[in-house]
Amino acid sequence: MNFDKFTGTVQNRLQLPGTGQAVRATRATLTTLGERIQEGEANDLAGPLPMEIDHYLTGAVAEHGQHFEWGEFLDRVAEREGQVAPDDRADVAHHARTVVAVVAEATPEGQLDQIRDQLPADEGWDSLFELLDQSQTAGDNSD
Repeated sequence: MNFDKFTGTVQNRLQLPGTGQAVRATRATLTTLGERIQEGEANDLAGPLPMEIDHYLTGAVAEHGQHFEWGEFLDRVAEREGQVAPDDRADVAHHARTVVAVVAEATPEGQLDQIRDQLPADEGWDSLFELLDQSQTAGDNSD
């Protein structure tokens, strides 16, 4: 998947008015995810992504493997998206879930399972993969 298709898919699914907002949502989500996961996993996940996007996971973070909870993840994503005081974490979470779902489409099957394994097994972090899980369930039902 190339950069234009990736950002266009994010823009369409989030119903954003412009590509800039889609890039901002992508950058915010992947930079924050890159801070949370180990460097090797960030590099593996970034590999198949478009060059313009892969560095959000690998090059734009000060330190990989930071330990922060789901709420802190949402706060960081909101801040990077330019939402100074996010009143509705649901919108921020939806943006992050959508970006992760598009990443899943651009990477080999199972790649995100390694990322999921690094995150705490709780309702917040599990919800990051909600759209991915829904699409897999729909695919399983269509067989």
